Amino acid sequence: MRRRDRIRHLANWLNLSTPVGLLVAGAGGARVRRRPDGIFVAEGYRFAFPVAGAFTIGDVVTTASTMDRLEARVPGVYAHEVRHAWQFAATGVWFLPAYLVASAWSLARTGSPALRNPLERHAGLVTGGYAHADGAPIGAIWMFRGSPGLTGVRLARPVRRPRRPTAGGPNGAAGGSRAGGGGA
Repeated sequence: MRRRDRIRHLANWLNLSTPVGLLVAGAGGARVRRRPDGIFVAEGYRFAFPVAGAFTIGDVVTTASTMDRLEARVPGVYAHEVRHAWQFAATGVWFLPAYLVASAWSLARTGSPALRNPLERHAGLVTGGYAHADGAPIGAIWMFRGSPGLTGVRLARPVRRPRRPTAGGPNGAAGGSRAGGGGA
């Protein structure tokens, strides 16, 4: 294992994200093996949540499939998940709440929990299977009132109606102006 991988691996053990990832993988019935870079790959995960080809907690990449099949379907997905392992090493327990907030923001802005999520963008939208190389999104986009996300929502503003002139001026006479020169 390279020095930088050892640093990531140690950080994720110390911040307890790797032990949590191993518990989640074990609870989901996944078979765990360790790769040369220190990442644990958990294959055969049985729970339906989270809805993803793979997800990472600490140094544990978990998938319902196998990593080989997933990599064949989405080339580069393993590297994408390793970037998430680095994000866990940097943020520790704060990764999950930050990820949830970023996903909610992205969903509201684009209709996708990934497209404007800075953590997914840093890990790579294309390698994560969220976008094509040209940037076009992959998968369903949540729509609201015909617009992606909540971009179609408009805040209601009070409508101010212009005042209609009265039939007569202040003294009951029609016409006239205040700026001088309107009378006889």
